[in-house]
Amino acid sequence: MANAFEFIQQVRAEATRVVWPSRRETLITTAMVVALAVVASLFLMVVDEGLRILVSLVLGFGRHG
Repeated sequence: MANAFEFIQQVRAEATRVVWPSRRETLITTAMVVALAVVASLFLMVVDEGLRILVSLVLGFGRHG
């Protein structure tokens, strides 16, 4: 039981050393993550469409007539 008590004391001591981000830092970081997720999804969409067109042309699906 002494081990568990010592562990809890150490956890509390470490928790007091944590530097929490401000509200502004949190909002900026969240906005950056959302923006990068949008950019990455748009990039992957363009690459996917390009590969779809390329494969359809190579396999002859893109021909009309």
